[in-house]
Amino acid sequence: MAKKRTIAVFTGNRAEYGLQYPILKALAAREDVDYRLIVSGAHLDKNFGKSLEEIQKDGFQIHAEVKIDMEADTLYATAQAIGSGVLSMSRALDQLRPDMLVVYADRFEGFAAIIAGTQMNVPTAHIEGGDVTEGGALDDSVRHAMTKLAHLHFATNAEAAARIRHMGEEAWRVHNVGFPGIDLIAAGNFAKPEDLVQRFGLDTKRPLILFTQHSVTTQFDQAAEQLAPSLVVLEEFARKGVQVVLTYPNNDAGGRRIVEQLEAFAQKKVPNTQLHRSLGRFTYHGMLNFCGQYGGACVGNSSSGIKETPAFGCPAIDIGSRQEGRLAATNVIHTDYTEASLRAALTRCLDDKAFVQHCRTCENPYGNGGAGVKIAQVLATVPLDGKLITKKMTIKAGDLKL
Repeated sequence: MAKKRTIAVFTGNRAEYGLQYPILKALAAREDVDYRLIVSGAHLDKNFGKSLEEIQKDGFQIHAEVKIDMEADTLYATAQAIGSGVLSMSRALDQLRPDMLVVYADRFEGFAAIIAGTQMNVPTAHIEGGDVTEGGALDDSVRHAMTKLAHLHFATNAEAAARIRHMGEEAWRVHNVGFPGIDLIAAGNFAKPEDLVQRFGLDTKRPLILFTQHSVTTQFDQAAEQLAPSLVVLEEFARKGVQVVLTYPNNDAGGRRIVEQLEAFAQKKVPNTQLHRSLGRFTYHGMLNFCGQYGGACVGNSSSGIKETPAFGCPAIDIGSRQEGRLAATNVIHTDYTEASLRAALTRCLDDKAFVQHCRTCENPYGNGGAGVKIAQVLATVPLDGKLITKKMTIKAGDLKL
C-alpha cells in the first residue's frame, strides 16, 4: 500500500478557516492523505474571539500553533509580524515535514506561511489567487506575490484563473474550482433561523443588518474616521426597529481602533443592537440566510459580502475602497463612507421590493459548490516530482513587446 500523503493546511483567522472547512473535511474523508492543521494569527489572539474552540468543535485536530507577534496597530508592526511568522512557520514545517502545504488568499499571515513553505521546498497550493481588489488594502500585491511563489493554484472564478495564466503560470497548475464557502451553503450547513431566534433573540418579523467593517491597510490611521458614519446610520435604523448585529474586524493594522469604536458604541446600549467578537462561520452564514429570508442586508467591507451573499439571496452593501475591483454579483451596492450614501443604500435593501427580489435570483459568479472535494482530489493525486516544484514561465521572450 502506498504511503499516505501528508498535507498541511495553514489558517490565520476565523473567516479564512470557515472557507477552508470544506477542504479540511474533504481531506479528512480521504484514506490516501493525512491532514496537518496549522493555526496562527487571530486564532491565537483572545481579543478576536474563540475560534480555536470552534475548530475543535468541528472535529479537527490542531497539529501546530504558529505564534505571530503583532504588538501594535501599525504597518511597521505588520511588517515585523510577517518576519516573526516566517520564523515560527519554518519551525512548524520542520517539525511536521508535510508533503504539501495549503495557504489561503492574501493576508499577511498567509504571506509569511507561503514564504516559509516555498523556501523550504515544500510544494505549496494557493487558494483564491487571481482575484483583484484595488482598494488600498495591499491585498493585490500580497495575493499576486503568493501566486508567483505557489506551485498549484485554485481559483474561485474563471476571470481569476485567466489572470493567473496571464501572469505566466503554466496552465496545468491552474484549477478553477469555485468558492469553497459555497460548499457549506449548498449543503445547508449553517444555523437555522429558529436557532438564531433562540440564541440571539432575533425576530423574524423585522429585518436584520449584519455589519463588519475592516480597516483599509494603507489608510489604517483613518480606520476610526471611516467607521464613524456607519455607526451613525446603524443607530438610526436600529432606533426605527431594525435589528443590527455588529462583529469585530480582522487583526489588521487599524483593527484595534475599530474595536475601540465598536466597544464605545456597544456601551451606548442602543436598542436592537448587539456586538460580538466572532460569530463563527456556522452562525455567520445562518445570519446571512436570515437576511435573505426575512429581509435585511450584509453591510461593511468584508469579502464575504461579495462572495457569500449571492448564495443566500441576501442584499449586500460594500462600503469604501477595500473590495474595489473585486468580481461581484448584482446583489451588491457599492457606497462611499458618507452617511447619505449608506442611508440610501440601506433604504434600497430594506424597502425596494424589486431589488430585494432580484437579489434572491441573481447569478453567483463564484460557483455552486463542490470546491472542497475538487481541491482535495488534486492535492491527493498531483505527482510530487521535480515538475511540480520547478516553476517555469509560459511567457517567452518572443511574446514580449519591448
